[in-house]
Amino acid sequence: MLLLINANSMVPLVAPIGVDYVAGAAEAAGIDVDVLDLALQQDAGAALNAYFATRSPRLVGVTFRNVDDSFWPSARSFLGLLEGVVQQTRSCSDAPIVLGGVGLSIFPERIAARVGADYAVRGDGEPAIVELWEALHGARDLSEVAGLVWQNEHGWHANGPSWPASLALPTARDAIQNAEYFRRGGQGNVETKRGCARRCVYCADPLAKGNRARMRPPADVASEIEALLEQGIDVLHLCDGEFNVPRAHALAVCEEIVRRRIAGRLAWYAYLTIRPFDEELASTMRRAGCVGINFTGDTASELMLRSYRLAHHREHIEQAVRLCREHGITCMVDLLLGGPGETPESVADTLEFFKLLAPDAVGAALGMRLYPGTPVVLQLCKLGPLEGVPGILRKYSGRIDLLQPTFYVSPALGEEPAKLVRELVSNDERFFVPEDDRPSATAGTDHNYNDHQGLVDAIAAGARGAYWDILRRLRH
Repeated sequence: MLLLINANSMVPLVAPIGVDYVAGAAEAAGIDVDVLDLALQQDAGAALNAYFATRSPRLVGVTFRNVDDSFWPSARSFLGLLEGVVQQTRSCSDAPIVLGGVGLSIFPERIAARVGADYAVRGDGEPAIVELWEALHGARDLSEVAGLVWQNEHGWHANGPSWPASLALPTARDAIQNAEYFRRGGQGNVETKRGCARRCVYCADPLAKGNRARMRPPADVASEIEALLEQGIDVLHLCDGEFNVPRAHALAVCEEIVRRRIAGRLAWYAYLTIRPFDEELASTMRRAGCVGINFTGDTASELMLRSYRLAHHREHIEQAVRLCREHGITCMVDLLLGGPGETPESVADTLEFFKLLAPDAVGAALGMRLYPGTPVVLQLCKLGPLEGVPGILRKYSGRIDLLQPTFYVSPALGEEPAKLVRELVSNDERFFVPEDDRPSATAGTDHNYNDHQGLVDAIAAGARGAYWDILRRLRH
């Protein structure tokens, strides 16, 4: 028996799509699978004890979706939660424990060693869990398991990441309680691809999912959507980092949804980069049921566009917002203020541009989460030890440890950068603005979804959709 544990405790609840996929892949390989979803339990510790009192799995997999909430100034780490689940599991069972998930894949060896797991998987868990099961039953060597981080008497070893070129995922979506997640979380979820070839200086997606796009067959995506519709889940969020990269695949997915004649039963949201986005793609997405887009805009300052290595310019942002208006798609543009080179003038330039452009919502996030191996961290390291680099923000002491929430805000923005942003935004309610380091004075102004009681209450009252869109509607 393989036991898969969802250890997430964030609310509103987000369906653990990785557990659903991994369970389906394991079952297809002939492995008996149990799922213990701690997010749906009132008492996670009691649920663990009750399970192991009657069951003895041969392998336990624990998913770790987010290392932290990636927001400054909250900077909340979830490592303690994972460590508690692993330790209690260890006290109840002698089965080996393997960790997986997107957050885990950025720091697989560090996290496995810290929380006391036996194994971790960097990358796709679907093939890796089957191969690890086979290795534990003598059918292959641990060194042959894709993405596996493991240890022997000589220390930790890391196999090559599990990023198979052919992305074949189960479509049944029947291993977890998706309908309950929809009731309590307000949206379902689907992946159309994994990996990204873009070169944004701050992004950890290429570290976790691979540095090239690995596409699912559009027919599989549509079949999965149909499976969710049959469960009563008719509002979805696509989990792709950027749905429109590559453009041809995004079009093909939309065309398959239209061909299946399910678009009229469906409303969905997606993350997109500003480019490529044109008339054909906007029109086809809307016909396929898209109702909302969250664009990765980051900035409108030419200085900062170059600093972040982004491929768009102001005219492309203007075009994206205009196309959304023309096709009846609600749009939000997410900004990332305060990166290397940011000045009060560049912040003012960006915010004034978006105040005039007036998309439906703007996320004015302040502070860049630093991940090891990203270009921005390599750039900052050239300035010397990170402990002495101006602009590094953290809520822990000692040496800089990027496993802990660690951020950068350009020191040129002064002692109160969040106040600067709020003053420049003024009273424009389309903007989600950053909070101070003392959040009691500005609580609820940003769009950090972690433990957001306003969202929980709105969903309980019937709101459905992307969380930014629900929050936007609550303001009007």
